[in-house]
Amino acid sequence: MWPAYLINLADNTERLDRSKAQFDAQGIAFSRIDGVNGWAMSEDELSRVHDAEGNARIARHPLVPAEIGCYLSHIDAWRAIAEGDAPGGFIFEDDFAAEGFLAETLALLTADAEEGGAWDMVKLFAFDPDARLLDPRPLGRFTIGIPYRVPTCLIGYGLTRAAARRLSEGALPIRRPVDEDQKFFWETGLRVALITPPPILVGDQQAATGTIGETRRKAARNGGFPARRGRLAQAWRSLRYQINYTLRLHWHRLKGTGR
Repeated sequence: MWPAYLINLADNTERLDRSKAQFDAQGIAFSRIDGVNGWAMSEDELSRVHDAEGNARIARHPLVPAEIGCYLSHIDAWRAIAEGDAPGGFIFEDDFAAEGFLAETLALLTADAEEGGAWDMVKLFAFDPDARLLDPRPLGRFTIGIPYRVPTCLIGYGLTRAAARRLSEGALPIRRPVDEDQKFFWETGLRVALITPPPILVGDQQAATGTIGETRRKAARNGGFPARRGRLAQAWRSLRYQINYTLRLHWHRLKGTGR
């Protein structure tokens, strides 16, 4: 079975303990990737890896430091796979909750990839339980296929070594959150698959370092007319992003991109 990597910030010791217990229960060995704390980065450090102008052009919203740190953490995990001896690897964020068949799923996916499975990345979870799959096929007692709309969540996924190398080499500078970037498969050049039923779920979101969602909500609680005007501008930016993404998604699916 391909190696597993767990992204974990040093302060989040409870998350590490929970993740280790879940891996140990199913006999899954893992390596810890030291997560990057974006809040501990200086403005200069952030500016060296973040393209603010590019973000304004193509992203749904401005990035907060935690999102930049999260992206850098995934890049470190990609590099670990790209530089490793195995043909691929599995990456987990430390707030996953494992189903009892996680180890079985990882073993099947490893064998499938090494037997020529038609994917470069495989998502282990999607918020949409009825995600539309293109060319679905059985994999043991599971189903795998190319999701028409790539799920956003990166709580757990697998990558071939070649895909990890491609992602790590093309990631910087950062313009969008790491999970959103993977939706743009025509930019990454990867075939992104999804396996169902999902072997993991979203687990406990409590963290010593706080969450990205909490950060965004705190930043929005300013009140007053300027804040309302800012919210209108942000709503327009989000709408523009969604329309652009949807049109490009349908165009590339019609062309057969990513299959």
